[in-house]
This record gives sequence, structure tokens and C-alpha cells, in this order.
Amino acid sequence: MTLHRASGQWRLGLLLTLVTALCWATLPVALKLVLEVLDPITLTWFRFLVAAVVTAAWLGARGKLGGYGQLGRRGGAMLALAAVMLVGNYVFYLLGVQHTTPANAQLLIQLAPLLMALGGVWVFGERFRAAQWLGLGLLVAGMGLFFADQLAASARAPGYVLGSALVVVGAIVWAVYALLQKQLLMRLGSMQVLLFIYAFASVALLPFAHPATLLRLDAVHWAMLMYCAFNTIGAYGAFAEALAHWEASRVSAILATTPLLCIAAAAAVHALWPQWLAPERITTLGWIGAALVVAGSAAVSLLNRPPSR
Repeated sequence: MTLHRASGQWRLGLLLTLVTALCWATLPVALKLVLEVLDPITLTWFRFLVAAVVTAAWLGARGKLGGYGQLGRRGGAMLALAAVMLVGNYVFYLLGVQHTTPANAQLLIQLAPLLMALGGVWVFGERFRAAQWLGLGLLVAGMGLFFADQLAASARAPGYVLGSALVVVGAIVWAVYALLQKQLLMRLGSMQVLLFIYAFASVALLPFAHPATLLRLDAVHWAMLMYCAFNTIGAYGAFAEALAHWEASRVSAILATTPLLCIAAAAAVHALWPQWLAPERITTLGWIGAALVVAGSAAVSLLNRPPSR
């Protein structure tokens, strides 16, 4: 089977990956606020519904709504599995974030890009040089220290262990989705793949959603909900295009810095509106772990980078 190869435009891939990281870093804060008044399934359904409508309109205006017939039986099965995996990621992550802080959830979900990096090496034959393997080790060590710090501070919180486990499951299924998405780019454009996934999720989650509860939202929570919905479009659109131009292993390394950006976003929200969000509690051990994550990310993605073409 022919495997997808990145275009080699690593600067564009890097820029798109940074856009994805910024979207995902700010998302948990908005989700935490919306979950105060909306259940996880309805929130997820609404995000997918808005994404499906906007993406369909964008592709329709460009005459690119078709093309699914060329996938064949095997490609169609891969597309369906990718959809199931991404829906699973959304649901498990939201169920988990109810019991954790935004930074905790973002730290745990970083298992996803690590698994994607290893999948990129194993499935797509992407190469890791010695410095990059060292960087990956620093990433793992940094996340371990950060999580140990957060676990010590939050272990007594009700449902913390369950919430953490749900986020980990969400990370595993996301890594499977990401590798399937990369391979599907051989036959379809990234937005065509995402449109199918958004539409599938909107239909699959509707029987379990409660749309009437949306009428009870105030202006602030509506604003947060719409941000969550359009964040989906921006983040996954940029992510899918990043995979087209840069290697999966290097995209995943940049995404590993998302928890640090999330900490900054949470701190900003707490400083401006302290009644909305509790402050993150991070000790010296946690900050050391955060520094290792940044160093590891730089080693994997920026050292020994491929020459431009």
C-alpha cells in the first residue's frame, strides 16, 4: 500500500501546527466554563454540527463536496473508523475534563501526540535521529514530572482518577484517528475528510444530545460555546493541513507544548475574571517538568530539521 509523504514545506507545516496548538490550549478553558451549564454530549454534538455546516458551505462554494466514491471499500472503512475515533476522543476528553483542571487535562491528552509520533515512525517510516530520540525522552520525563506534581495537588478531588483515565482513553483513540487521517490524504483533501467526520458525529450523537438545554444559556456561555464550535474548525483544519506538509512525528512534538500555552491561558482568565476559573497550582517540580516538555519539543521538531525544497 502506498503511504502518504509530507510535501516538504516544513515552514508552512510549522505555522499550521502552532495555530493548532493555540486553539487547543485555549479550548479547555472555554470547555470548563460551558460544562457548568451544558452536558458533555450536547456540547460535543453542537460543536460537530456547527463544524459540519460551515465546512460543507466552504467546500460547496468551491465545488469540492464530492470525491468520496474514489476511496473504495478499504478507504471507506478507514474513513468510518477515523470518524468513530475522533468522536470517541471528543466524548472521553470532555467526560474527563469535568473532573480535572484545564492544565491537567491538557497534560494527559499529550499522550496523544506522543503516540502519534511513534505511529509516524512505525507506520509511515518517518526517521528519528539521535537528538530527536533524546528530545522524545525529555518530553516523556517532563510530562511525568508535571503529572506527578498535579497528581499530588489534586489526588483528593472527587473523581480525579476516573477523569484522568477517561482523558487517557481519549488520547489513545485520537492517535489512531490522526494516523488514519494522514493516510486518507492520499485520496481526499483534508477538509473533505473532516466534513465526513463532522457530519457522522452530528448524526451519531443527536439521539443522546439535549438541544433544548441550549435555550437556557446566557450571553457569556453562548459566547464560550460558539468559540468551542469554531475552535473545532480552526484547530482541525490547521492540523489536517499541517500533516500534509510536515511529518507526523514533528507535528506531534510541537503540539506537546500545548499544556504550557493552556497554563498561560488559564492564568490570564483567572487574572481577568477570578470568579470564572480557579488558579492552577504548580510547584517547582511541575515547572521543571514543563521546561523539559519545551526542551524535548524543540529537540524533536526543530533540531536536524529537513532542508527546504
